[in-house]
Amino acid sequence: MGRGTLRIYLGAAPGVGKTYAMLSEGHRRRQRGTDVVVGFVETHGRPRTAALVEGLEVVPRRRITYRGATFTEMDVDAVLARRPQVALVDELAHTNVPGSRNAKRWQDVEELLDAGIHVISTLNIQHLESLNDVVEQITGVPQRETIPDEVVRRADQIELVDMTPEALRRRLAHGNVYAPEKIDAALSNYFRVGNLTALRELALLWVADRVDEGLRRYRAEHHIDRPWPARERVVVGLSGGPEGETVIRRAARIAARGSGGELMAVYVARSDGLTGASPKTLARQRELVENLGGSFHTVVGDDVPTALLQFAKGVNATQLVLGISRRKRHLFSPGVGNTVARLADEIDVHIVPHEKAGRGLRLLPERREALSRLRRLWGWAAAVIGPPALTLLLALTRDMHSLPTDLLLFLALTVGVALLGGLWPALFCAVSGSLLLNFYFTPPIHRFTIAEPENLLALVVFVLVGVGVSSVVDLAARRTQQAARSQAEAEVLSGLARSVLSGKDALPALLNQLKETFGMRAVALLERADATGAWRCVGAVGDQPPTRPEDADVDVPISDDFALVLAGRVPSAGDRRVLEAFAAQAAVVLERQRLAAQAAEAHRLAEADRTRTALLAAVSHDLRTPLASIKAAVSSLRADDVRWDPEDEAELLAAIEESADRLDALVGNLLDMSRLQTGTVTPVMRPVGLDEVVPAALAGVPAARVRLDVPESLPLVWADPGLLERVVANVVENAVQHSPPDQPVLIQAGAIQDRVELRVVDRGPGVPDEAKDRIFEPFQRLGDAPKGTGVGLGLAVARGFAEALGGSLTAEDTPGGGLTMVLALRAVVPYATAPDMAVRDREAG
Repeated sequence: MGRGTLRIYLGAAPGVGKTYAMLSEGHRRRQRGTDVVVGFVETHGRPRTAALVEGLEVVPRRRITYRGATFTEMDVDAVLARRPQVALVDELAHTNVPGSRNAKRWQDVEELLDAGIHVISTLNIQHLESLNDVVEQITGVPQRETIPDEVVRRADQIELVDMTPEALRRRLAHGNVYAPEKIDAALSNYFRVGNLTALRELALLWVADRVDEGLRRYRAEHHIDRPWPARERVVVGLSGGPEGETVIRRAARIAARGSGGELMAVYVARSDGLTGASPKTLARQRELVENLGGSFHTVVGDDVPTALLQFAKGVNATQLVLGISRRKRHLFSPGVGNTVARLADEIDVHIVPHEKAGRGLRLLPERREALSRLRRLWGWAAAVIGPPALTLLLALTRDMHSLPTDLLLFLALTVGVALLGGLWPALFCAVSGSLLLNFYFTPPIHRFTIAEPENLLALVVFVLVGVGVSSVVDLAARRTQQAARSQAEAEVLSGLARSVLSGKDALPALLNQLKETFGMRAVALLERADATGAWRCVGAVGDQPPTRPEDADVDVPISDDFALVLAGRVPSAGDRRVLEAFAAQAAVVLERQRLAAQAAEAHRLAEADRTRTALLAAVSHDLRTPLASIKAAVSSLRADDVRWDPEDEAELLAAIEESADRLDALVGNLLDMSRLQTGTVTPVMRPVGLDEVVPAALAGVPAARVRLDVPESLPLVWADPGLLERVVANVVENAVQHSPPDQPVLIQAGAIQDRVELRVVDRGPGVPDEAKDRIFEPFQRLGDAPKGTGVGLGLAVARGFAEALGGSLTAEDTPGGGLTMVLALRAVVPYATAPDMAVRDREAG
């Protein structure tokens, strides 16, 4: 059975109707005879949504007990056992309760898809991982539940459930989204028009990008190279000259005129001589393009207009922006701008004037460094027309000159043809000219014979000079072309080294640079997976990259185990050198990434080993002392030769209990530290009152040692009650240990803007400023800690749990002497966290 399909209803905010649309689709499919079940649906108490659940088969939820509370989650095993054709699974980004089959609901959905079950789900745009920080900047609310973008991009269908901000606010005001007591707070905070407009724009742009990916894939699969102006894409062509910044800014303004416009800059590293761009200038222009929200690309092309148009058509550009040439007009070239405008077809071409236009010093095109096709055509035209025309002119003025003058004039024509068209046109001109000279001007006239030997020598010298000059011109042109090609290749490779080798995503960037440089459809780096010789892809870009060397249009072997494969056009033999350099660099980058991963793993193992060593050193005494006390007390009580009175027996039992409590606290801290280091602490966040948690955390502390000042009017905080209780207990226990017996520890709380601070103030010896951060490291017992009071994990565990709750724990000096621990937590400000409230209410049971 094949993999199931995933359809996602995407919305900009809660209440737009995603769950309603999902359930409606479920009813439509059931009416068509499809086997549909509800794997999990959260109605949030909305009557119209709950009414749609009726008539659909609902798979019972799995009940999970965590920290004394009971929660319900989707029963993956039950859905798999039921094996429906379609499963409706709400809230794709939801975090499952600890103890569930998977940590995230999207992982549950992946299991259903792998089993061949089609899934329909829902998602809000703010839960996408890539938009997490953007949403927080817009709304001020961090999203704790996120989903990797790649999971959503792999969906077979994404349908946007859209609603204007005004319509959504009306739905909220009518009580169709939240309970009446929450409406006013929601409208004045999260559901402001500005917030909803920004979230809606994010959703529309993200879906538009997804649609654009599908369009590019369709165009590639159907070999469509003509532009489809579905979206405004502006390509700016750069020559590396000083006018580039002016042209870039003009192109950016053109792109900004339409919503969703995209800006791309491309520099063509020419192989026919128009290079010489300053790397510093190109670097500044790259930075300007990126600052304006565009992307910078470099391609190698034998012909600048053709390369520009191929790139523009390849990215489905709608407009192409060029600067007026800095060179003065000349006879032999119409210019890049005119050529591009003539060949652009359906792409709009903008020629931007600038102050450098027409101020170049060169009169011939591109320093005449290479013989273009146009020049060769002009050369052949001169070679064919020139000798007969010159013969006619000389024949009409025969009485005004002699044979030496005729020879010099034909020699001048041959040299001119050589300079214009190269070897073969000049050779043709020399041969045809010698024949015409022999027939019309060398005695005997009108016969192919020569009467005087010096005339024969003159003709031979004429032919040799013509052939020699044309050979030199042709050789110089080839050498210049090779030098220009080498310079272009060097620019590409040096730009590659600057732009990608320093990044953390160096391999994808390198492959993408290779794809753009040679205009390929796809590029992949393959590695032999095992001894059987099978290949596996370790990095790829583009559409449908080859998975085997034999399937590729170009195969560049790197070693016995690696190969670089390309799909698209077949490059020229001269490109192989650059391709091999790219291939070698790709292997180096991959090896460097693997070495970096191994180094990170080795560092992690070294840290773990250091932790274990410190743990063994620290617990050797702290475990032995309470165990010795327990053993001594138990041995005394079991002694047959001693009879203990009730007071002594009670004292021994109290010693056993105290030592057991120390052991329990020590083991608890060790387990908590282990959970923090392995990243397995998953808090279940919900609104919590400090006036409820703090007294519970002080249950083991004598009442005379603390003074409590926690007002009941404080705002609630986002926290896991169990973890918060451990944080407060560890901090207070540390303060009590270091504070004098006659000075009680003060615990006070207050609200500051969007957070609540709990301050634990002691009057102990305090901690120096340089050690205030070290006291939160594991196994640290500074000079103010008495011997035998623990392994130094209490504050480390407290800070780790505080950060897991989204808060912070810091140390400050107490005025007058001592140390103050400040625990800061996020306050539940008036409904600023509306999107998560319903989920948290459900999680809280």
